[in-house]
Amino acid sequence: MNIEKFQESMYKLIVETSTKLPKDVRRAVKKAKELENAGTSAAMSLATITNNIKMADDQVSPICQDTGLPTFKIKTPVGVNQLVMKEAIKNAIVQATKEGKLRPNSVDSLTGENSGDNLGAGLPVMKFDQWEKDYIDVRLILKGGGCENKNIQYSLPCELDGLGRAGRDLDGIRKCVMHSVYQAQGQGCSAGFIGVGIGGDRSSGYDLAKEQLFRSVDDVNPNEDLRKLEEYVMENANKLGIGTMGFGGEATLLGCKVGMMNRIPASFYVSVAYNCWAFRRLGVSVDPDSGEITEWAYQDGEFIDFAESEEAAKETAAASESEGVITLQAPITEEQIRELKVGDVVQINGLMYTGRDAIHKYLSDHDAPVDLNGQVIYHCGPVMLKDEEGQWHVKAAGPTTSIREEPYQGDIMKKFGIRAVIGKGGMGPKTLAALKEHGGVYLNAIGGAAQYYADCIKGVEGVDLMQFGIPEAMWHLRVEGFTAVVTMDSHGNSLHADVDKSSLEKLAQFKEPVFK
Repeated sequence: MNIEKFQESMYKLIVETSTKLPKDVRRAVKKAKELENAGTSAAMSLATITNNIKMADDQVSPICQDTGLPTFKIKTPVGVNQLVMKEAIKNAIVQATKEGKLRPNSVDSLTGENSGDNLGAGLPVMKFDQWEKDYIDVRLILKGGGCENKNIQYSLPCELDGLGRAGRDLDGIRKCVMHSVYQAQGQGCSAGFIGVGIGGDRSSGYDLAKEQLFRSVDDVNPNEDLRKLEEYVMENANKLGIGTMGFGGEATLLGCKVGMMNRIPASFYVSVAYNCWAFRRLGVSVDPDSGEITEWAYQDGEFIDFAESEEAAKETAAASESEGVITLQAPITEEQIRELKVGDVVQINGLMYTGRDAIHKYLSDHDAPVDLNGQVIYHCGPVMLKDEEGQWHVKAAGPTTSIREEPYQGDIMKKFGIRAVIGKGGMGPKTLAALKEHGGVYLNAIGGAAQYYADCIKGVEGVDLMQFGIPEAMWHLRVEGFTAVVTMDSHGNSLHADVDKSSLEKLAQFKEPVFK
């Protein structure tokens, strides 16, 4: 094999996967957008999402800043040297990370140290199989942490909220799959896709579930029972009303694929791999001699080229047309915060500071490196590149899932006088109580819209705590027109709690047996 050409082919696959959604995913997003009610927060979210897809296309930049742990599934003819392939893939990963096509996501599990190049123990994930065909098949999925954290595994029989007992049969499996969509809410950047693995053991079940995500959204399951299950879930999961970003609405699930394997009598697992709307998976066929790409996978059907437009801005205005979009200039006063209510659409100008897991833990035990009184914390781990003059530039900057900061958030806001927190998926009762007591607000940005929000960032004015690595450092960002929706206010109201409650009530309608 020409290993240099193979490495080049893997680099092309990585870049294309990170920056351009596959055809089948685009069609699913377009369909969801057409079904949504105009003027709602969900419609605004979908307009922002399609805008973001187009911006990523044009700029060849990551669709979402969280490029996950790159996972490769590779099939080779007998006799191909897999060891040299592994080295070439690692080199391509390093190059893509250096050039800002991947975020450096590899962190030592004990020390927390970021390797900076996406390499490390066990990474990137590469799973090899041999086959009788005469070409190499390489599939890649970039699955971010927000949706990875909403994976779930059930051991049948079990009791499920809203659905009661799930037994060891097809109907019990049905209940588990419906529950998996409910439990994800908006934290996995809905509307999403799910892969379901029935059987196996705990580890092989999850592998099987993730393997389903490599299927085309448009394919038809050859197993009649599984086909019926997929169709049932697609018809009914969207009746839960969770909607895009968990704002409520018509689009909660964009795809469901189910696979099955044998199990031992004592164990019956149903494993679900949840994937966000930014469903980044592609594949290529590679000539084993030349190392060059001969064909791209997932290229059947129409390509949706989302037009550059003012659509997102129009939907933003429509979503809050009764009172208009509220502009906030940081630092923000408590009086301004107390005037906001759930459902308001705001645009922020001024400075905001990024803060994720490492920053929140640090701030709980230390003084802040900057004055945060009246300021905005953004749950974001951006993709950053430094130019030849040493100036940092933001390449991708969407929100991360906020619920991870629930143990810290309320205390930190009160300790430092922080008035607003921006993230996705909402937070829990501890934070909600602190918002009411302190005078704070939670703003939900559109998950995965990394290019849309990067465009709102007009400059990087500093950075602190770089010892935690680029994604976890505290970046000082100057923003203009940064749009988000109030989903938790200072009066004790939470859209996330309301949608969770209403979707649980709707889930209960699917309690009775369907498959007998």
